[in-house]
Amino acid sequence: MRIWDRRFQASIPMWILLSQTTKRPIEARQRQNYAELSLFFSCALLIFLLITISRSCVPAKTTDSYRKDPERKRFHAYEEFGDRREGVVSSRTYFYEGEEQCDKNMKIFLDSIDGVSSATDKTGFCAIKLTALGRPQLLLQLSEVLMSMRGFFDKMLSSVGDLAVTKLREEQFLQALETLGIRISRDDSRMWFSILDITKDGEVDFLDWDNLLDDHFNLTKLFAVPEIKTKGPVTKLVSTLSKEQEQEMKNMLHRINTIAEYAREKDVRVMVDAEQTYFQPAISRLTMEMMRKFNKEKAIIFNTYQCYMKQANYNMKVDLDLSMREDFYFGAKLVRGAYMEQERERAKKIGYEDPIHPTFEATTAMYFRCVEEAMKRIKQREPGKIAIMIASHNEETVRYAVEKMKEYNILPSDRVICFGQLLGMCDQISFPLGQAGYSVYKYVPYGPVEEVLPYLSRRAIENRGVLKKVKKEKKLLVAEIRRRIKAGDWFYKPTPNTV
Repeated sequence: MRIWDRRFQASIPMWILLSQTTKRPIEARQRQNYAELSLFFSCALLIFLLITISRSCVPAKTTDSYRKDPERKRFHAYEEFGDRREGVVSSRTYFYEGEEQCDKNMKIFLDSIDGVSSATDKTGFCAIKLTALGRPQLLLQLSEVLMSMRGFFDKMLSSVGDLAVTKLREEQFLQALETLGIRISRDDSRMWFSILDITKDGEVDFLDWDNLLDDHFNLTKLFAVPEIKTKGPVTKLVSTLSKEQEQEMKNMLHRINTIAEYAREKDVRVMVDAEQTYFQPAISRLTMEMMRKFNKEKAIIFNTYQCYMKQANYNMKVDLDLSMREDFYFGAKLVRGAYMEQERERAKKIGYEDPIHPTFEATTAMYFRCVEEAMKRIKQREPGKIAIMIASHNEETVRYAVEKMKEYNILPSDRVICFGQLLGMCDQISFPLGQAGYSVYKYVPYGPVEEVLPYLSRRAIENRGVLKKVKKEKKLLVAEIRRRIKAGDWFYKPTPNTV
């Protein structure tokens, strides 16, 4: 397993927004206050309670059957899919090479934040990937914990209604535990409920459940979930973290915290890239925790939602609900998704439901739903509380977003919606938007030439549909050159208008 672990990769994006890398030295930051950032397992304390309350064990065959749950398979590591570069052209992928390399990756991100700050006068973004900051297998384990506990809560509410909006009062909660066959005393059940009810309103909802945190939780505790199918006692979810793994997790959290703190200090927005679906529950959870801490005065941290995922709109709605309830700024980037071929192959071979929409049209429909949901929420909350980037090279998608902005009376000058395209691609979309007063950002690749060029070539292949429009772009460029010659307008200097 250790040999295979070395083949597990971490990805670092090869671009930032509207900036270029500088090599300014940055002093070392050794902040140890992990409790200050509530970045850990959403159900850590709850899981610990389950273990404490029910100390008995289940037979090995029960555990095996639980692990064979098709959806649980997604969050297990498979050597066959160790090379996450296969079928992926839109992100830079590195091998996991130890904690020292993760520290170097963090330094690259900090340098990038410096570059954004100096080059864009604090209006740009820096993009990061969490798999570059620690051992990816730890994110797999956290994702499995999160999704298993969500599944358990869903089972509790299976006869009640919509998971996202349903609330359970104490008696309903106790009855649900009894129905599921969870063997705990009524006093323990009431204690459990009182801890879950973090808002102290006498009700437990999905946000209470999904955002339960314990800053002082011992990372070496066992994780467990109830064995619903057999109505038995709790079952181990993942093995105990070794001291080495515990330290690796703490190191990852420290790196994430360091980047977020430095971005806030430099007044630079950080976009956390979405990755494969088997990492995404953990990545989204950690990103939302960063939002809770760092987005109190403005949107510093942005999450990414991949609209080719069947759960994209649902996940965004849950996160929007959390930001509204806890009154912090919400930032999001909407993309189609970069791992379609790899995700489909993995789901088919391992045997779980394909998490990706079956067609381009279905993905487009999901993108539209997410855009409209975001704009509805923008109008519901006080001005500036929600910021959205429409990251798309698709003319239809951009046109839809512009039309919806008009429908919801969201002006370009409101600076809550912006657009993003890769530098050198779709300028026929970017420039008209900018001239019309919309905030437009270009993704700027950065890094050594020998690494940037292969990345750009892969993006060109990925956007071969865009390349088919080169003839159209040529005509537009010629027309623009002629216009400038006739008007004597040799240099175009747009008026800054940024989100």
